[in-house]
Amino acid sequence: MIRSLMILAGACFGAPVLAQEGPSFDCAAAETTAEELVCGDADLAALDRLVAERYAAALEVVQNQEAGAVEAADTLRASQRGWIGGRDECWKSDDPRACVEWEYQRREGDLVAKYMLEEPTGTAFFQCGESPANELVAMFFDTVLPSARLERGDRASTASLARAASGSRYDGDFGEYLWIHGEEATYREPDPDGTEHDCVQVN
Repeated sequence: MIRSLMILAGACFGAPVLAQEGPSFDCAAAETTAEELVCGDADLAALDRLVAERYAAALEVVQNQEAGAVEAADTLRASQRGWIGGRDECWKSDDPRACVEWEYQRREGDLVAKYMLEEPTGTAFFQCGESPANELVAMFFDTVLPSARLERGDRASTASLARAASGSRYDGDFGEYLWIHGEEATYREPDPDGTEHDCVQVN
């Protein structure tokens, strides 16, 4: 797991690694089922290179910030280690390949939305409840798996497009989601609160 992180950390934004056919790590040293799947699948290898690029770009962003750069970089590295660990747990899934693919897609969207690595394709402002001060800002990104950045008060989180019977639903961590139907939406706060709010788009 640490070996994979070191390889990802060694990538740089826009580097020739994306022109390779294989993943960002040495397949001769592959240890986990997830790594073996990536090494044997061109589409997964391309996703691995993309996430390596996004991670390197995010690391550059936090290292260049004026305050708290060291702590932010340490937090990002820890989250990448956690993500690699989660990806490597896909061997337990009924469909390990689909699990690995989803892990890569969601991680790419999370990095782009959290660290604003691209300009959002759209931004929507929602008033949740009766108070105009209870505002939710949603920024949308055209990542492999469409993603969103949700800002409410002093909190920012990320979410990924999920399957829904109708409308567009973006699922985040710990049960958080934004489910949009036209100019109306339902927002669920993350656990342990879990409160649902009826929201109306105001822009």
